[in-house]
Amino acid sequence: MNNNDVIRKIRFIFDYSDDLMIKLFANAGATVTRAEISDWLKKDEDENFKPIYDHQLSTFLNGFIVDKRGKQDGVQIVNEKKLNNNQIFRKIKIALSLKDTDILEMYDLVDLRVGKHELSAIFRKPEQHQYRLCKDQFLRNFLLGLQFKIKGGQRPKGPFGN
Repeated sequence: MNNNDVIRKIRFIFDYSDDLMIKLFANAGATVTRAEISDWLKKDEDENFKPIYDHQLSTFLNGFIVDKRGKQDGVQIVNEKKLNNNQIFRKIKIALSLKDTDILEMYDLVDLRVGKHELSAIFRKPEQHQYRLCKDQFLRNFLLGLQFKIKGGQRPKGPFGN
């Protein structure tokens, strides 16, 4: 999934202001400007659009974890240089203290039936035999289910809520 889509979706779901977005980056040891945030959130077609790179998204998600769960004493935050959907999904799961049953409920909200074994394969280490790569659509549907759970409202129609 596109990194900019992930940060846009999280901002929308939690109604984060620019100031709070800047704070989330600071929680993980990074300084960003309001202009950078604005450029990352622009539509891809906008001439001022800038992509958010894996390292920056990792920093944001680590700051999101600190914001939701608090900073752990003695633990140094490591902002990964490369991210994949599995790592993004795991970071969101950690930040929100989600259990497998919570995640499965979110998939039910978007009419996607996912088995517990299928879900656990996403969170395994890549070297494990049962590891499964998290595809864009799988992460996108999770974020849509999360949006529905947090924001409520009408049940989303179709896979993208439209």
